[in-house]
Order: sequence, then C-alpha cells, then structure tokens
Amino acid sequence: MKNSLKLSIFLAFLLPFFVFAGKGGFSIKIKINGLKDTSCYLANYYGEKQYIKDTAKVDGNGRFEFKGDEPLAGGIYLIVLPSKKYFEIIVDKEQFFSIETDTSDYYLKMKIKGSNENLLFCDYMKFIISQQKIADPLREKQKVFKDNKDSAKIVQDKLNNVDKAVKDFKLKFMKDHPEALLSKVFKCSQDIDLPDPPTLPNGKKDSTFVYRYYKAHFFDNIDFNDERLLRTPVFHPKIAQYYNSVVLQHPDTLIKDADSLIEKVKGNNEVFKYIVWYITNQSESSKVMGMDAVFVHMVEAYYMTNRAYWVTPTVLQKMTDRAMQLKPILLGQKAPNLVMYDLSWKEYQLHDIKAKYTVLYFWDPDCGHCQKETPKLGEYYKKVKSQGVEVYGVGSISDVKPWEKYIKDHDLNWINVIDAKNNTKYKHLYDIYSTPVVFLLDENKIILAKRISVEQLEEMLDKRLKKDQEKK
Repeated sequence: MKNSLKLSIFLAFLLPFFVFAGKGGFSIKIKINGLKDTSCYLANYYGEKQYIKDTAKVDGNGRFEFKGDEPLAGGIYLIVLPSKKYFEIIVDKEQFFSIETDTSDYYLKMKIKGSNENLLFCDYMKFIISQQKIADPLREKQKVFKDNKDSAKIVQDKLNNVDKAVKDFKLKFMKDHPEALLSKVFKCSQDIDLPDPPTLPNGKKDSTFVYRYYKAHFFDNIDFNDERLLRTPVFHPKIAQYYNSVVLQHPDTLIKDADSLIEKVKGNNEVFKYIVWYITNQSESSKVMGMDAVFVHMVEAYYMTNRAYWVTPTVLQKMTDRAMQLKPILLGQKAPNLVMYDLSWKEYQLHDIKAKYTVLYFWDPDCGHCQKETPKLGEYYKKVKSQGVEVYGVGSISDVKPWEKYIKDHDLNWINVIDAKNNTKYKHLYDIYSTPVVFLLDENKIILAKRISVEQLEEMLDKRLKKDQEKK
C-alpha cells in the first residue's frame, strides 16, 4: 500500500515536549530495497497534521536509522520517503527494532525484528490489503450493475461480507490485545450502536431520541486518559465531528458542551491541552456569527485562570486582550455608545437614536466593497425607514471631502457621522479592521447581529418587521 502526504516541518507551540521517566532512548533501523543515497524522515501524527520528528541519511544499500536519547511518545508514526510516499508503524513500548521492506510494496514485503506491536500491525495491514483486492473489483461492478437491482444486490452482499470480515478482524484483535495502541485506535473508530427509539405516551416514536442518545454516547469508545490517541489519525476527526456536526451550532450550546467535553478529559494534561486549544482556535477563527462568544468563554475559563499551562505570558496577554476587546460587542450585549458629529457639527449619540431597529454601519467611500454595499443599503433604507429603522453611518475615513461627496452623490440621507481622528476609539470598540461592517441593534441598542452583508441584513430585518407587523 502506497500513500503520500504533505508534511509540516514546523512544530506549533501546542506540541508537547516529550519527556519520559526512564532512559534508553529509541533506535529504529530500516532497510528499504530499491532506495539508496537519499534521506528519509520519521514523522508523527498530532491532531490533524503530521510533524517531522527526525531525519536519516540512506546509504547505498538502503539502510538508515532513526535514533535518539529520549524515548518517543507513543503513537502511529510515518516513515516518509523523498517522494513523500510513506508507510506507518507503531511506536510505543518497544522502541528498539528493525524493519526491512521493499519499495514495490511496503507491507507485503515487510520483515520486522524486535517489535511484536509492529508484527501485529503489519499483519493487520496485509489483511486490509487482501480485502481491498476483493472489494475494489466489486465496487467497479457496482457501477456497471447500478441499473440491475438483482446483480447490484449480489455485489452489495459480497461487499457487506468484506466489511464484516474487517469488522470481525478488529473485534478479535481488540479481544486478544486489549491494551495495544491499535486496539484503542480500532475502538475509537467504531460507530455507536443506536437502539430503536422508545414509544411516547401518545403512541408516537420519540423523534429526538436517536440524536440525544448519539450525542450522549458519542465518546463512549474513546479513552481520554490515553494520550497516545493524540498521535494517531483517528482522534482529531472524532473531536472535529462532534464539535462541528454533532453539537448544535449555537454559542450557548457550544459553550455548555465544550465545558462538558473538557471535564471528561481533565485527567490527562496532553489531551486536556489539545481539546482546550482546538475549541479555542475553532471559535476564534470561525466565520459563523456569534462564535466569538465561545472564544471569550474559553479564554476567561481556561486561559485567564492559568489552566492553560502551555501558553507563554506574551501569548496569554494577547489572547486576554483579544477576548476583552470582543466581550463588549458579543451578541446580546448593549452596543457601546458612540458620540460623533455630522457635517454641520451636530452631535449624534448612538444611544439617543429613537428607532425600533438601528443599523450601525462602518464604511469608507474609497473602499471597493463599500462602493458595492453602500448603495444597496441606501435603497433598502428608503424602503424601511418608515417602519422604524434608522442607520447610524460612521465614515471610517480621515479625509472628509470624499466622504461628503459620496453622501451627496448617492443621496444617503441617514445619520452620517464621522470621527476623523478616532477620538472615540470606535475602531477598537467595535473591532473595525476593515470595511464595510454592519451591526444590527434593537430599540435598546442590544446587538442582534453583526458583521453581516447588506443582503443578510435585509433578510433578517424583513423577517423581524413582518413579525412586528403581525403582532399589531
């Protein structure tokens, strides 16, 4: 089996320093027939990426060695060839062993000495290759017989037999070798068996039972106390699936479930570190409106309380500053007040605007995107102004003349204000690093939406205005 991958040669700050009790280091001697006079790499999985751990020179006979004074952290490692083709090995308790193989087929030609774990792993890979040789032609037949139900069923039954054989192999392996890393990997990859939903008193099936059960038992097969799983290709996908697909994508729900998940993993420092980092990073970089509330919560709950022991004081300060900047402008918060002036030096306070809904709009007449969005907002404003909608348009520009000209040319008759010298610090207050930026506020100036397009604003406001009208 041949594989290829893209490697990162830089270690992120998240990666742990591998320090173990005991001495002896590691030595992995390898001979690959068909390879000579080049370099190979030893890499390991960590989360969703692979990182280079060591480099070795290959001699004229295809021999090379990876070695070190400290043992390697347990996990699935990769022997990477110059072509970026690779094969995987197990590194755990046995760290002095040798492998001989051939570039024509790494696993089928593999001979191992000194590592029972890798003998078992190689046997598994050989079995998988044999099952793939059965399954591949069957999948081709599926395409041919897609319009022939009888033939398609015969092919599907044979594929089901292959799947069953693989499942049975894994189940037997887990039974025979319960503490082996490969057993933990197999178990982590298993799907949850879902029971039939119960019948409610009204005679109908409980339609939410399956989801609730699946979510509650999603991590049943993962041993969070075994940090070796961090260095396998199965751990990160499970965490990402849970966080991005299983959990309802709403800030309050994500915060609750994030805390619940972190509580499960607090017994292992490395797993705790990865989960906290992953959720914090996901929420901070999310493009989904409102997810910054999750980021703020993570920083306050885990970083500012000194539980994130791995971050440097500099990084901690930057994260704290960022969270504290975002906190006042989270959804549901009252928008910070702005006191600005229009062209006639008339003062307008954001909090004094009497409107059912206020659109807070930061824009720049020289910004290309603003030049597309601003006229759209101007037309929409004319339609909804009479329904209790006002726009507080902040010119994010230091030169007044082009701003004034654009307003007159496009007949923007909403509240136009400017703070050319940024005396109000509005860019910091509202996290304005580019334009345009749209905030939607209610009559009490509570933030309903932010960083949305004019089209999204129209859709959201139209629904609210319609509901308001229906209530009358």
